[in-house]
Amino acid sequence: MLYGIIAATSALLLASALAAVLRVPALRLGLVERRRGRTVSRLGGAAVVVGTVVVAGVGDWSGVARLGTGVGELLVVGAGVGALGLVADLRPVPRVVRLAGQAAAAAAVVPYDELGAGAGLFAAAWIVLVTSAFGSLDQADGVMGTVGVVTAFALGGCAAAEVMDGLAALLSVLAAALTGFLMHNWAPARTVAGRCGALFTGFVLASAAVLVHAGREPLGSAGALFALTAVATADGVLVLAGRLRGGRPGPGAGRRGLAHRLRGLGLTARGAAVVIGAASFASALVGLLIDLGWAGPGAACWVAGAAGVSVLGLLRVRVPSDRGFRMHPDRGTRPGVVPPPGASLRVRSG
Repeated sequence: MLYGIIAATSALLLASALAAVLRVPALRLGLVERRRGRTVSRLGGAAVVVGTVVVAGVGDWSGVARLGTGVGELLVVGAGVGALGLVADLRPVPRVVRLAGQAAAAAAVVPYDELGAGAGLFAAAWIVLVTSAFGSLDQADGVMGTVGVVTAFALGGCAAAEVMDGLAALLSVLAAALTGFLMHNWAPARTVAGRCGALFTGFVLASAAVLVHAGREPLGSAGALFALTAVATADGVLVLAGRLRGGRPGPGAGRRGLAHRLRGLGLTARGAAVVIGAASFASALVGLLIDLGWAGPGAACWVAGAAGVSVLGLLRVRVPSDRGFRMHPDRGTRPGVVPPPGASLRVRSG
């Protein structure tokens, strides 16, 4: 108990401090994005990765909190996914290369001995999908971190109920690191997670969910897994549908997920993050109740119905455009190019 408090506090403070420190070289080197006329650092995700890996690694190395079989490997592979995301933040990396790296990482952490070959491959594909969905959540201030904290806490409860103490410790450290990051990412953000932090968070959470539910009753596990990640899934569906309707990915409607469409309804950036966080809390709570056996698998149908109605309704919402800065065709501003303050530049429609 005492170690858990110390570890969580250390991860929070370390991630918060690193996010602030890394912002300085990011601004000087042009590793930034422009969000609604503000220049934000793209290296906030590195603070989440380092904070989580260092605190969890020290606990395992010292023997105070052993991560256990499979969890240590998950942390190492997750750090590799974060490193791949960092490379993509620094220079263009083809989408197929990123997806191939995520797939290889997912295949390395899936427990095939408990799931079997067929279910293991399905689990690996699901990890890749959830990881990519968290990448799209980072397009709005405060959203990815909020959803990540809520999901990590819920999954930590599932792991604790299964007496998977090492996994529960890792998830609590991740939740604390994300909280420290949110101190700089809450709207108006000064730093963003980038692909580094978003892919690391999504990969660790999705892989942890698979480890918790491996070898358990299939129907209940599927319902709990969907409920725990319903918000990220809905956001990914919205982004994919927007791309199919809007053509080439860009700063237009094809890149817009939950937060941007809620902004189209008149919500502020903070209001959209709060609404998404509340939805994430509700769906994650359903997943936790299913996992604990306090609710049947059918409860996930209510989550699926709510998510489906929300997606269909939000698809009709016109997305407001970000005016006043030039966007990179793939993500953010061009690396190394920071528009001068007050510059009036057109948004490229892609």
